[in-house]
Amino acid sequence: MPRLFWKFFTTIWLTMAATVGVIFLLVNFLQGVPFARELDEERRAITLNLTANMLARDGEDAARYFVRTSEETLPPGLTISKTAKADACAVPKTADTRSVLKDGVCYQISLPARANFTFDNLGPFIPWIAILISSTISAGALARYLIRPVVHLRDGLSALAHGRFDFRIGDKMAGRKDEVTALAHDFDSSAARLQELQELQDAQQRLFHDVSHELRSPLSRLQAAVGVLRQSPAKLGAMLDRMDREVERLDALVGEVLTLARLTTGSGLPLKTQALDVIELLNEILGDAAFEAQAREVSITTSVEGTFRAEVEGELIYRALENVVRNAVKYTAEHSHISVSCEAAAERLKICVTDQGPGVRRDELERIFQPFSRGKEAVPRGGYGLGLAITRQAVERHGGRVHASLPDGGGLAITLELRRRPTPHGSADHQV
Repeated sequence: MPRLFWKFFTTIWLTMAATVGVIFLLVNFLQGVPFARELDEERRAITLNLTANMLARDGEDAARYFVRTSEETLPPGLTISKTAKADACAVPKTADTRSVLKDGVCYQISLPARANFTFDNLGPFIPWIAILISSTISAGALARYLIRPVVHLRDGLSALAHGRFDFRIGDKMAGRKDEVTALAHDFDSSAARLQELQELQDAQQRLFHDVSHELRSPLSRLQAAVGVLRQSPAKLGAMLDRMDREVERLDALVGEVLTLARLTTGSGLPLKTQALDVIELLNEILGDAAFEAQAREVSITTSVEGTFRAEVEGELIYRALENVVRNAVKYTAEHSHISVSCEAAAERLKICVTDQGPGVRRDELERIFQPFSRGKEAVPRGGYGLGLAITRQAVERHGGRVHASLPDGGGLAITLELRRRPTPHGSADHQV
């Protein structure tokens, strides 16, 4: 049976049991003195008869003395009155009065029934009143229990309808553990997925805008070269070289855009992994980078030892590592050096690449991982600002994380952390 059924069953059963218990206690409490009304009537009759007999036998003074001295023990309200009309005593006695003719005077003795409220008349209705009250309390509790999560769900759906995909209701269930709570968590999962889709759509729109902006420059230069050729055909050789360079730049840009698009759109697809030694892969990249860095008299100092075999998609990890290392070579100052270190643990590999370039401002440490983003202090050295964006996407798809920091000595440090085994769909606990 579902947990919600047992909650309803237990609540209703306990309510009915408590109702029966209350009725039992009330009935036993109110009927603690059986036949209370009959006993009260009998007591009043005895009192009236005793007073009447004393008046008839001992006279008015004795009867009044009896009334005064017995106020604490007799029912209250006992009175003696007299009238000169002898025929007044012809009235028959009632439950509350007695008539006594004494020395030609008619005396009226009265003891009315108590007017104080008693539960005797209410007795037959008490069980129904108790059932009504308990049912009302039970219905109110159940209604509150059910309506509150429905209200939260309504608020959540209203927020989604207005485009607020960051709205969550799972933390408003107040410790509930039933089907309604599961529904709330399903709602949160759906809202999170919609938020991811919205962010993906926004990222794609930004990517389209940035790509169109970046394509405009080389295309404009190609058009300019074509215009020069039409005016001066003698410059064919120089213009062809210029056009070749622009085509190479376009090809590189399109290649990086396709890689980034594949990483972004395929974030929910499983990786095509194989067992590779990531440190060996890094050493190959460092060897090529050291050769290229000689042109700017840049040295690369490494602290890369051991092995770290992991389940990775080789092409993506290669691009991620190469982009970071080549970025460091490109932006470090001339006649400087680049530091590369590795720390291999049981399940994680930490790689840190530090250059001695101009670095970035502290508020730009996250922005440089966005497509087509560069630090404002960076010296233009080619490229389109896609390398670090590709690196972050590739590493995070493997369940790792990438972040930038500013070393004390200046420059920029990029740190990559890789898992030995990627989490499914890249859903790691990465921090951005």
